Amino acid sequence: MTAAETAVMNTPSLYIALITETFTPEINGVANTLERLVNGLRERGHQLQLIRPRQSSDRERKSDEHLVLTRGWPLPGYAGLQWGQSARHKLLNRWRKQRPDVLYIATEGPLGWSALSAAKHLNIPVVSGFHTNFQQYSGHYGAAVLTRLITNYLRWFHNRSRMTLAPSVSQKIELERRGFERVELLSRGVDSQLFNPSKRSSELRQQWGLGESDTAVIHVGRLAAEKNLKLLINTFMALQQSYPQRNLKLILVGDGPQRAELQAQLPEAIFCGVQRGEQLAAHYASSDLFVFPSLSETFGNVLLEALASGLGVVAYDQAAASQHIRHGHNGALATPQDQQGFIEAACWLLEAPESLRRVRLNGRQHAARQGWTAIIDLFEEHLRNALQPITQLPAGRTLP
Repeated sequence: MTAAETAVMNTPSLYIALITETFTPEINGVANTLERLVNGLRERGHQLQLIRPRQSSDRERKSDEHLVLTRGWPLPGYAGLQWGQSARHKLLNRWRKQRPDVLYIATEGPLGWSALSAAKHLNIPVVSGFHTNFQQYSGHYGAAVLTRLITNYLRWFHNRSRMTLAPSVSQKIELERRGFERVELLSRGVDSQLFNPSKRSSELRQQWGLGESDTAVIHVGRLAAEKNLKLLINTFMALQQSYPQRNLKLILVGDGPQRAELQAQLPEAIFCGVQRGEQLAAHYASSDLFVFPSLSETFGNVLLEALASGLGVVAYDQAAASQHIRHGHNGALATPQDQQGFIEAACWLLEAPESLRRVRLNGRQHAARQGWTAIIDLFEEHLRNALQPITQLPAGRTLP
């Protein structure tokens, strides 16, 4: 046994309560990330209590020591997702009987707020995660006047925790600029065995009407206003105009409120709906170019999945892209908000087959090194650090 393994065995396990308004089998980056973190902590011997709203798949399922189900109501504009109702009294009663060592609150809705309030009452350390830019979403749904109010609430919420975990360097800098305190980095990983060029399917490409020499341009994500899909359309049309000799096909994986509108605008595009697991991996690997125009991501897990699948990726230089893509080496980047620059970056990727081949190979090699093990190790370290007395924190840090 190595010294590192001995040290792990001698480190006491934690009792961790994780609170979230979304979790698998719901399909979104937050749910997928939290499933990885939960499974990783349990594999390391920690006791974990998951607290989330009841889902349609739960039916008659009852709460137990490992899972606390709460009531919820639909989240406007997000079919299938819920806000969790406040559960302060329920949590106080449970945590008085069995007190967690530390809380991780992943969402800032009523359920997250009630957990924060209960933890403060019982003096339980709290770590929070900044997973979603809700303050940006308000502008896309006709409520831009609420942006400042939402930002103020999010800052108040997170500054009441011992630390806030941001998924990307650019997000960490932005939060600190807006007055968020004690922000630490917790990036994301990718399963490079699942998302792998070996999952490429000639049969699937034939269903799309493509031969091996043709080009599949794919987008994976929610079909919603905050994903900047108008630029996706403009980029694909520019590619068609720039390379009329190529057989290009636009593939959209995912669902959302803009699907019907997009289908009307893009009658020749392939709408694949929601895909999971091996089928999702096959859709990635059977494509060639991944176009990711979103400006609202805190990270963007799909970008790492596309790189791991061996695709040429074009994205804005922020969040996951700024951490994992070097322009011209393993992808193509554009300055945020520069729509013409984004289109030109996508066109550059298709200029020369050899350049695209090299970029795809480099992207795969980079993503294959971005596993989840190191991410979960760091998450565990952050949770343990939250247990330290104030005097043991690094110089310059204070707690609320």
